[in-house]
Amino acid sequence: MMFSLTYFIFTYSHCITQTKERKHLFVGFDSSMSTGLRGPTNLFGHPTDQLLKDLDLKLSQWDSQSEKPVTKISFGHFPLSFSAPSISGRTLEDVFLKHSISAYLCGHLHTGFGLNLKRHHQLNNHFSPLQKLFQFNIHQSSFESTVNCSMGVTPIQDFWEWEMGDWRKSRAFRILAMDRGHVSYVDVDFKSGTKHAIILPTFPLDSRFMITSSCHHNYECKFVPPSSYEKIRALVFSVSPVVSVVARIYDSKSGNLDLVVETHMIRHADENATGDLYLAPWNYKAFEDASPDRYWLQIEANDTEGRSTLTQLRPFSINGHSLKVSWSWKEFLVMGCQWAALYYPMFWSALYFFFIFLLLPKALLVFPKKIYTYKNFIANEDLVNGVLWFLQELCRIHTLWFGWIAYLFYLILFPWFMGQVFNEGENMVYMTYMGWVMETSNGKGKLEYVGSPDIMVVVLPHLLYVVLPAILVTGALTAERAIFREHVLAFLEKKKDDLRMHSRKTVLNDHQSSIVSNVHLCKRWIRKLLCVVCVAICWKHFMVRLQIKLCSEVHAKRVQK
Repeated sequence: MMFSLTYFIFTYSHCITQTKERKHLFVGFDSSMSTGLRGPTNLFGHPTDQLLKDLDLKLSQWDSQSEKPVTKISFGHFPLSFSAPSISGRTLEDVFLKHSISAYLCGHLHTGFGLNLKRHHQLNNHFSPLQKLFQFNIHQSSFESTVNCSMGVTPIQDFWEWEMGDWRKSRAFRILAMDRGHVSYVDVDFKSGTKHAIILPTFPLDSRFMITSSCHHNYECKFVPPSSYEKIRALVFSVSPVVSVVARIYDSKSGNLDLVVETHMIRHADENATGDLYLAPWNYKAFEDASPDRYWLQIEANDTEGRSTLTQLRPFSINGHSLKVSWSWKEFLVMGCQWAALYYPMFWSALYFFFIFLLLPKALLVFPKKIYTYKNFIANEDLVNGVLWFLQELCRIHTLWFGWIAYLFYLILFPWFMGQVFNEGENMVYMTYMGWVMETSNGKGKLEYVGSPDIMVVVLPHLLYVVLPAILVTGALTAERAIFREHVLAFLEKKKDDLRMHSRKTVLNDHQSSIVSNVHLCKRWIRKLLCVVCVAICWKHFMVRLQIKLCSEVHAKRVQK
């Protein structure tokens, strides 16, 4: 029997292919900006409309040129959660869903945020606005329980996004195989030591990270010939000759892993293959089950040196049901949050909060003329009264209050940074909250808002770590000033009453001077602490500006025509 199998070895930037008897399409592309800055404002990939058009055309032409099914895989640098829309609003996800590619391979983050940087994308017009901003687990939506096998029904459009480790830092690579349209992979980490053998099960598929909705649909509608299911298949790479390969299947229904199948796999001879394909017949219908994690597969290879290599246990589902896996909070942060779509909502939410924070107490002070004081706060011990008093103290110092309002308008209307970002030439460019504005190299026009939403790594930290703490510390200083004033007046009034009884005016003056000096030097430790916080905020602000300046001067890319 002839088996159609292709495998690829990836070290992130290169791949080695071995192809037999089937059509495959690998499309690679670069979605980085043709103009813009490097770190820290290089967080996102920026596909252009022309790139998306070319990618769409490349994926489309094989549908009409090939009579056999085509397995399509694309690879690029940036994850889709860190890819910005084009000028027209189109995204890479739109193109990949249109063609229902099998997988998109990417890097950029690698394994720095976790090992489950994998994401299933599925086209669904019924997603809520919140679901377009956040994906809370690896699978975007559950597969349909009932399958419509009628002719002419539009198939479900979906694909997998698989982040991969890098060889340079992590000493990791990925072997990916295509087996009769089924795409599987294994990641190999050499940091943990040399590998004498590498095993990649190509069928059945891992129900956590490899099954798509089409697997379930094809099985229920019998669109795939039964011969695709009749054998367990695995690729084995070994530095020494392999003596035996054994497949074991465990049943977890009882709560334990009970061995139900143990079968020897036979090598499928092929002189042109670098790795060996091993097969084992089985009764696949015996493993039909609605649960995607009832049955688990493990394969063991033994070589002539007496060494044994075991694969990790992986759940599988013959029916094509998918096992739902949740991200850790770090994995959700980088894969589940759609940052390009979140940037402007987060920015405007922060600005609206700051304006409400400053304008509401001012409105209460001016219009209802309801004044909140420290005495009322102490008397009532009400948190709301305390917060409003805190803010009204800031409003009473007009220079500070109007200064903050003016600064917030400045952040919206004026440049944040200005200077020379290129090593050659004297062109001045500037950055707003929407991105960088710069001239083209031929001087015939401007490129506006380059690097949006990359500049969120500057804008949002500035709002969160500089503006918000500065407003709070400013309010705290004015509140401390009011408390100090109240304490001094109360203390002096008490001393006046005591001294009036003895008619000692000279002593009163001495006491007043002593009291004020004592409070200034010993009792105002809160003000000293707030002043230290002010220094920390100024340092943070200075370091952000210095980092942007250095990156602008040293790491800028050349503007293309």
